Amino acid sequence: MSTIGVLRGSVCGLILNKSLNCAAEDLHATRHSCARLVQKHSGPARFQRLIRPDLLDVPACSVAVRRPMRPAFRPHVSVSGPTEVDAAEAADSPVEKTSSLDLLKGSPSPLGVSLSPGEDSVNFALFSEHAKGVTLCLWIDATRGQPPTDEISLSANDNRTENVWHVAVKDLPKKGVLYGYKVSGEGGWETGLRWSPDTVLLDPYAKLVEGRRYFGQRDEEGLGVLGTYDLETEPFDWGEDYAPPAIPEKDLVIYEMNVRGFTADATSGVPEDIRGSYKGLIEKVPHLVELGVNAVELLPVMEYDELEFQRRKNPRDHMVNTWGYSTVNFFAPMTRYASGGGGPMVASREFKEMVKALHAAGIEVLLDVVYNHTNEADDEFPFLTSFRGIDNLVYYMVDFDSWVQLRNLAGCGNTLNCNHPVVMELILDSLRHWVTEYHVDGFRFDLASVLCRDTNGRPMPAPPLIREIAKDPILSRAKIIAEPWDCGGLYQVGSFPNWDRWAEWNGRYRDDLRRFLKGDPGQKSNFATRVAGSADLYHTNNRKPYHSINFIIAHDGFSLYDLVSYNSKHNEANGEQGRDGSNDNFSWNCGAEGETNDEGVQGLRIRQMKNFHLALMVSVGTPMILQGDEYGHTRGGNNNSYGHDNQMNHFLWSNHGDLPTLDKARDGFFAFTRKCIEFRKKHPMLARENFLSDSDVTWHEDNWGNWESRFLAFTFHEGQLGGGDLYLAFNAHDFWVEAMLPAPPAGKQWFRVVDTNLAAPDDFVEEGVPGLGGKYSLTPYSSIMLLAKDA
Repeated sequence: MSTIGVLRGSVCGLILNKSLNCAAEDLHATRHSCARLVQKHSGPARFQRLIRPDLLDVPACSVAVRRPMRPAFRPHVSVSGPTEVDAAEAADSPVEKTSSLDLLKGSPSPLGVSLSPGEDSVNFALFSEHAKGVTLCLWIDATRGQPPTDEISLSANDNRTENVWHVAVKDLPKKGVLYGYKVSGEGGWETGLRWSPDTVLLDPYAKLVEGRRYFGQRDEEGLGVLGTYDLETEPFDWGEDYAPPAIPEKDLVIYEMNVRGFTADATSGVPEDIRGSYKGLIEKVPHLVELGVNAVELLPVMEYDELEFQRRKNPRDHMVNTWGYSTVNFFAPMTRYASGGGGPMVASREFKEMVKALHAAGIEVLLDVVYNHTNEADDEFPFLTSFRGIDNLVYYMVDFDSWVQLRNLAGCGNTLNCNHPVVMELILDSLRHWVTEYHVDGFRFDLASVLCRDTNGRPMPAPPLIREIAKDPILSRAKIIAEPWDCGGLYQVGSFPNWDRWAEWNGRYRDDLRRFLKGDPGQKSNFATRVAGSADLYHTNNRKPYHSINFIIAHDGFSLYDLVSYNSKHNEANGEQGRDGSNDNFSWNCGAEGETNDEGVQGLRIRQMKNFHLALMVSVGTPMILQGDEYGHTRGGNNNSYGHDNQMNHFLWSNHGDLPTLDKARDGFFAFTRKCIEFRKKHPMLARENFLSDSDVTWHEDNWGNWESRFLAFTFHEGQLGGGDLYLAFNAHDFWVEAMLPAPPAGKQWFRVVDTNLAAPDDFVEEGVPGLGGKYSLTPYSSIMLLAKDA
């Protein structure tokens, strides 16, 4: 989620934006903000009241109300049999029944839906420790708009093995059946449980989810979501010569992107029925290849609820969650990213086709995963979909000392109980599923510090889940990246429990580079430390420089263009009178707020964008850029654009009036961006396996304590890595600086590759420009890169 303390409203108008990236010095302010926004409530009456579905514009089944979702056409089926039976014996044991379905006791393993031994029956297994009754609801040759065709009541004696409820159905179709569960139990609000026995709930282990088919469009009846499965289709054909790219971490150049936003705009030129889909992304893989990135980090692609803001009347009910941080299920690909409203099975196949196409282009696929909370909101405005009604005490952190009992460490109303053994296994099973079934290459864990807390919300020095992810053999080749903070004030940049495997989003890198390059005093040493690989944070045990994910821009906050165009956020379109979004962006508008015709300001902004991108690409560590920044995408100063499914978040390929587009920037800033990435990939000294030694870098600086100094020059030495020495200088003063160039290595001379003050194509000359002499004059707010080559 977030990068700089971004605040966002919730479904109830109080929820924090994802996430608060609290710099260490900002922790106090973050705690204050969380305490202000996550308010105490007067008591459980707010949860118990019935909410009018006509006001919410959601189905009754999605609200914790005790009335039937819809009439059931068949009676409940009573299943009887031995009280205790092992999994293999249970799967083959016939049971008494009162319906036309042929039922067996089933097996407690695996959870979810599977074929039973012999493959003549379909097994259903659901975990619920505190439930007293479970009913399996089936839709056979029926749709969500119809009543379930069968309801099977499971016996607590005969269909429960420890805390798993299970049943097998013989001769059930192996594909396309919809299903869900009704779960009941004892105890009210004071117990921390949230039963709603008439609501059909989604199986947490459903591998496919049937819901709305078209992004941002509500069903006519406002129906909920159900699980489905496909146990008969032949496995996806990855190809005989298929192999994942297996790119070493030190060589990654990451591109953070949104599947829908990448091709949703008409200027993408892709057919209308595949805009904003997995197939649409496939059509634009050539752009990623041209740009030069070799890994995409996809904003959430697990099934999520993009209409969460429209559940009730509120100031944000005009918005659509286009980022995806509202997970409904942890196994199923986002159904509405399928082309043409194709549904869950099409979504699954097209997701694999997308991964295959990216891999064929040498690009790895990393998923932004949200295991810190779900779409089920809080205790004041609950939204019942799955976990809450199945076993609230197991799946969520509960605070019995508060009337609003769900802990809110993720800023979205609830907090997943990640280190509970059952929830931990759910998360591990989910990760394994995405690696084995979909061949993804790694994960970025949203608000990963939540995953470091125990069931009471206390930080753990060695969180079991974090360790298991690092040690799991199936996940051994996967990249694992933490967003090392949460909304409860836990800030772990440089100290995230890591077992020498976990990488981190380096929020300190972002802040320090922004401050130095915009000309803040006293930042030179910090800038040098970050460019050199943040050894102060990561040079411990066997951690490597590439464990620092360096970024200046991410999905929340300003875009790169807006970072140099706005001093203040402009979030009026969000409906919260500008109260949301961070006020601390370390941005500078270069002399005018927003759009301007002043050519001097425009030129300075382009220069600053180049300065940021050059610094990122020469820094030791793993660089990450944001979709659209390669052409200077603007959000009009909105630094919290999570809810706008329009040109604010859509990649603009061409023809959008005065807005920046790829076509306009192709020979300018896009070309500069592309060339910097290519240069980095060709020069091994910029993709280091180990931290810098004294022989690897020379700092041309003898006055580190000068608070007013905003100039830094240094030389990276090629050593055994080859490629030639690099001289870099960054001038963040508002006046010219004449730099004395160091002597090049013997037999070499300096060639100018980059001068950000020059216009394209002279700003980046791959072969370099010779004849520089012993001095170089740097324009205010500019940077240069020189390469030592044979004379």
